[in-house]
Amino acid sequence: MSSPTESELVAHCRRGDARAWDELFDLHYAAVGRYVFQLSPTISQEDADEIAQETFLSVIKHIANFHGDCQLQTWLFRIAGNKTRDYLEKQRAAKRGGGRQPLSLHAEDPETGLTLDAPSHLPGPDGELLHAERALLIGHAMEQLGGPCQEIIELRYFADLSYEEISRSLKLNEKTVSSRLSKCLDKLEEIARPIFAGGKPAVSPSNPPSSS
Repeated sequence: MSSPTESELVAHCRRGDARAWDELFDLHYAAVGRYVFQLSPTISQEDADEIAQETFLSVIKHIANFHGDCQLQTWLFRIAGNKTRDYLEKQRAAKRGGGRQPLSLHAEDPETGLTLDAPSHLPGPDGELLHAERALLIGHAMEQLGGPCQEIIELRYFADLSYEEISRSLKLNEKTVSSRLSKCLDKLEEIARPIFAGGKPAVSPSNPPSSS
């Protein structure tokens, strides 16, 4: 018996088919977890699991809102991205209140975050720490970027979606996606340059930019 198409799987889920939900989780849960894990260097593997679970709870509640205008995984990534930003904001609020934020050093490659399992060819402790520090600085730059630019960069480079998939997800034509992505990368470079030069965020909630 052949596997159901994506639209058939969604239709079965809408009817409350438990086997269909199990299949949806099996197909997409790991990818969502990897996506969440690489969105911020402050997210641990445990954090990623928690956010992924919240993502799928939201999917269960709102599956009727998925109309097939983008791939199901793209829709899941967008929900996961929103959940992650909410989670990070709560972490920042807790930190301002005296809590602590964990720094994850578990990603095998903080630039791609393709897997959560460390392979045997990983660099030594010094190299791993250097990669983690770079990822932390990139994370600071992405947080400062924010908004539509943060979303489109996350979809392209963290979720590894094609221009066609991003255009369907954001309801933009592919030329607009390409143009916006190029401009957003330029903005990210402007933000990241002083951060990498100084080794810390140039702007933060407690260190706002001075008006000129």
